[in-house]
Amino acid sequence: MPIAPLAALSLLALLFAAAPAQVRAERGDRSLPLTIEADKQSTVDLARQVVVFNGKVVITQGTMRITAERVEVRETPEGWRSAVATGQPGQPATFRQKRDGLDEFIDGRAERIEYDSRADTVRLRGNATLRRLRGSTPADEVSGDLITYDNVNEVFSVGGDGGGRVRAVLTPREAAASAPPAGTPR
Repeated sequence: MPIAPLAALSLLALLFAAAPAQVRAERGDRSLPLTIEADKQSTVDLARQVVVFNGKVVITQGTMRITAERVEVRETPEGWRSAVATGQPGQPATFRQKRDGLDEFIDGRAERIEYDSRADTVRLRGNATLRRLRGSTPADEVSGDLITYDNVNEVFSVGGDGGGRVRAVLTPREAAASAPPAGTPR
């Protein structure tokens, strides 16, 4: 049975509010260079501080990786970067980043991905899915038309377009999964 949008948001907030403070994206990623590769011609607009990359674009910064058909990167005078990555029909843009101190990754895909280094957020728009992976095994997954991942606070928010449906699949923590059900004799 699908979860109502408000209930899904509440569950997600509770899920990540209980996570230890050290459970964040790799801290060292921010200090590493941003590397961008593309198959096709790119344009650089120095006056507007905009660079556009086309054709199987791959952006990496430490453990963070964004792939898309087209990416537009902007830089503010203060040095903050933002990127808008768009996929193509049948091939969404993707985002992946390791969580600090754990064998876990945040893995997402959508028609459009917006990354903001100043706010440390990733927005996935259009047929969006975001998963938390333990190793390579999916642990939790949310889907909807718009998903925002706030890396600083370790919070997902998910919404549907114009009241559309959202979906969440939450896996019990390993300790809870191995414990016998309440009231079961040991």
